[in-house]
Amino acid sequence: MKTPDALLEKFGPREAMDYDVVIVGGGPSGMACAIRLKQLAASTGKEISVVVLEKGAEPGAHILSGAVMDPRAISELFPDWAERGAPLRQPVTADQVLFLAGDGGTATTPDWLVPECMQNHGNYVVALGAVVKWLGEQAESLGVEVFPGFAAASVLYDAQGGVRGVATGHVGLGKDGEPTGNFQLGMELTAKYTVFAEGARGHLGKALIAKFGLDHGRDALSFAIGLKELWEVPAAQARPGEVVHTAGWPIEDDSFGGGFLYHLADNQVTLGFVLGLDYQNPWMSPFDEFQRWKTHPAIRQHIAGGKRIAYGARAINNGGLGALPKLVFPGGALVGCDAGFLNASRIKGSHAAIKTGMLAAEAAAAALAAGRQHDELSAYPAAFEASWLYTELQRSKNFKRWYKHGKLIGNLMTGVEQWLLPKLGVNAPPWTLAGGKADNLSLKPAADCRPIAYPKPDGVVSFDKLSSVFISSTNHEENQPAHLTLKDAAVPVALNLATYAGPESRYCPAGVYEFVKTDDGQDRLQINAQNCVHCKTCDIKDPSQNIVWVTPEGGGGPNYAGM
Repeated sequence: MKTPDALLEKFGPREAMDYDVVIVGGGPSGMACAIRLKQLAASTGKEISVVVLEKGAEPGAHILSGAVMDPRAISELFPDWAERGAPLRQPVTADQVLFLAGDGGTATTPDWLVPECMQNHGNYVVALGAVVKWLGEQAESLGVEVFPGFAAASVLYDAQGGVRGVATGHVGLGKDGEPTGNFQLGMELTAKYTVFAEGARGHLGKALIAKFGLDHGRDALSFAIGLKELWEVPAAQARPGEVVHTAGWPIEDDSFGGGFLYHLADNQVTLGFVLGLDYQNPWMSPFDEFQRWKTHPAIRQHIAGGKRIAYGARAINNGGLGALPKLVFPGGALVGCDAGFLNASRIKGSHAAIKTGMLAAEAAAAALAAGRQHDELSAYPAAFEASWLYTELQRSKNFKRWYKHGKLIGNLMTGVEQWLLPKLGVNAPPWTLAGGKADNLSLKPAADCRPIAYPKPDGVVSFDKLSSVFISSTNHEENQPAHLTLKDAAVPVALNLATYAGPESRYCPAGVYEFVKTDDGQDRLQINAQNCVHCKTCDIKDPSQNIVWVTPEGGGGPNYAGM
């Protein structure tokens, strides 16, 4: 196998392109950053060259979210978003918060008891991928260069150790890592400032946090996995704008999680399940918890007689304000979920992504106007701490952490912090809970936990993983190096299988990992990388952090049309 350096020595140098700002990731934060830069350039009459790299086949292809969207940030970016045709067309019309029981029972939270964080008046039910595609169109109309199908594979550093840009991955390598007849070197995209907007557990963001110690003094990052399906339902069952959130069953222990179900326009329902990746029982399967959840009468009634048309999964941040890393470093910044700005109590992150992208853009534009480059954009974190977003995240800073003390304490203190304190005029809890350990350290040995017997899918309401991956439109060029790699090939059997009963075969929502027997009867981990939906769960939950997610060729992965 040729190493990247050997390939450069043989085929190099790489083509290089230089910009004022390079943005890695074409989601809400990346597009908002690019748009705001161009808006500021137009207002001052000074050109700012901006490029957005998007690893999906088109903007929005890899975007997965519920989603109920708070329009506050997009209204700041485009006050006339409605006139421009932004796909925020379905206002929320009703809210329900349900507690589900295993016997099919349902308890509905009275409206007067629903905490403010779960109230969605003034918000919109959206397909976030469509919103991002629209943002991409707005960006291009302003002169932003958008490169879909280009995956940023590595960070480029200058002689002083600061970030000077990124390099895209090589194209046309075979499974053995050797160049094929279609081989092309990646490109270098250099900039005065590079903004990383990759989403939760971005692989370059992860590397930057480690290199610059951005998490020093911060709480451990924490995540959940979110699984989602899109259904078409009979017109008689359509309730456009109705929003349902659930707690309780099917989770039978103190694991953090719950369900969501949102009625879109056009007889569509989007529904899904969120499970904190700090769960302890290695027998737990997030995918199967989701499938079982749909069989509850309170959920089944919404989709009975309907047809499932799309599926996806994605890791989401829920560490809160105390787990945010330092946002800036020499030559660049982290925005959106690459830093961890999602508000877990509201189950919303798109408004935070757009706002942080704008704040980073404003700091970068001011620095460029002053003739600066490759230094720290300290104005960005300062502006964040002075913003409404910081105030919002202060209110929810303890949300996930209370649940580490069990569901009873979690529900009680959520009521105190999110319902009682606001009614008393207290904007944020006067106390701050300490964060916990990293999610990969939470699993107990399988022998100490009760196995979970999940029902077989019925093919009507519940389904298996492979049929689900099929409707995610996931595709990878087959003849390329696997983008899911192991530091030590012996660890999956010697540790994960022996101690934790092979949890990767259950926590992966796409059937990527399975233990098989070799011809001589030995266990072996088989990695079906072509199934990967890029959710990043394995990179987070693997007990020994032996799995390393690297970029596949650009354009590969899921295609979440309409999601």
